[in-house]
Amino acid sequence: MKTAKLSALILAVSVTVAAAAAHAQAPPPYGPPLSLDQAKKAMAAAEAEARKNTWSVTIAIVDSGGNLVMMQRLDNTQFGSTEVARQKAHTAAAFKRSTKVFSDLIAQGGGNLRLLKLEGASPIEGGVPIVVNGQIVGAIGVSGATAQQDAQVAQAGADSLK
Repeated sequence: MKTAKLSALILAVSVTVAAAAAHAQAPPPYGPPLSLDQAKKAMAAAEAEARKNTWSVTIAIVDSGGNLVMMQRLDNTQFGSTEVARQKAHTAAAFKRSTKVFSDLIAQGGGNLRLLKLEGASPIEGGVPIVVNGQIVGAIGVSGATAQQDAQVAQAGADSLK
């Protein structure tokens, strides 16, 4: 059991280092958790982007500790997207970077495929940190459309708080 925990810790550190190398600059520090009003503003912007493009998605917003603050599933979105959106948001908050970083690393193959075993991390594009005043205050995850469309909706929500 200790070996498994040690292996998971080593893998998590390796992922963080590899992802940091992929993005050259260090991610911003954590800040105070986003407020409900901030979450509502990000949700409204993300929903507007999804509706503008007629994409049925679930949108999840977590605070800087990865705790769910708000979630909504647009009409006709498959219920499986609910958990996927939450996982994408949690991953973006936990690892201080977009889930696209993990998706891109996995696409390179080789040793990066071990990221698929990283417990609690979603390697699917569509999770984006929410940065306010240079600090990560939360993250937004979207699921239901293509990964790139999910990311577009998430980015619209995150950008609304800049």
